Amino acid sequence: MKPSNENIQRVIEESGRLLQIADTGDSDREDESCGVLYGIVRDSAYKMKSQAEQEREKHRKKGTWK
Repeated sequence: MKPSNENIQRVIEESGRLLQIADTGDSDREDESCGVLYGIVRDSAYKMKSQAEQEREKHRKKGTWK
């Protein structure tokens, strides 16, 4: 896999891990301010994943993603 594609794939994978952290952190939190933090993490992870998936699709259409 090309390095540019590997990096996109890594973003997709890392965003999944961030979503897991947000879910676990939210269920374990002890106060509302932690809820804000995990909400930000979750929102950011969804945005990162969405953007990376869009880039992956562009690469597939160009034929540079196998």
